[in-house]
Amino acid sequence: MMLIEETFAPAAALPVALFKEHLRLGSGFSDDGLQDTLLESFLRSALAAIEARTGKALLERTFSWTLTRWRDASMQVLPLGPVSAIVDVTLVDRVGGEIVVDADAYTLRPDMQRPAIVAAGVALPSIPQAGSVKIQMLAGFGPEWGDLPADLAQAVLLLAAHYYEYRHEVQYDGGCMPFGVSALIERYRVMRLTGGGQQ
Repeated sequence: MMLIEETFAPAAALPVALFKEHLRLGSGFSDDGLQDTLLESFLRSALAAIEARTGKALLERTFSWTLTRWRDASMQVLPLGPVSAIVDVTLVDRVGGEIVVDADAYTLRPDMQRPAIVAAGVALPSIPQAGSVKIQMLAGFGPEWGDLPADLAQAVLLLAAHYYEYRHEVQYDGGCMPFGVSALIERYRVMRLTGGGQQ
């Protein structure tokens, strides 16, 4: 299985000005924008870290997910949420030939924790032998920063500020999230109780 981020959050969607206020950086100077690229990189890093911990896409963008077999022939849980649309489903044979599946053959079951693609009939389309299926989906809370739940938005700012504050630190600290960030994102984390079985 392979998940690929097909599109990226545009710079305009990142709250650089809000992040400056959060850091209490001075304003009104001729070099106000000097650190913008650096601040954007910390915001993107914080977004990525929180997405990895929660299994959630924060800002809306397109992802593709390739797998070689369905876990369940009637329904396949998707690897992240929230998913607002299935863009397309493509069957790929062993030599790379592609067939786009008719959208009437499946439907999206929206869910904050376990969104899924569900067969419209008895089963999802058969994956070719030695082939794969690629599911392209639109995932995220929305395209704008204001679409994020307030606690997740605050967690991103706190973690980005932590990265900014300790940007010169090179000693390994175990990779732990600051407690305040962990507390804010805890309710969004996916519980895995099946020990590698069906998700």
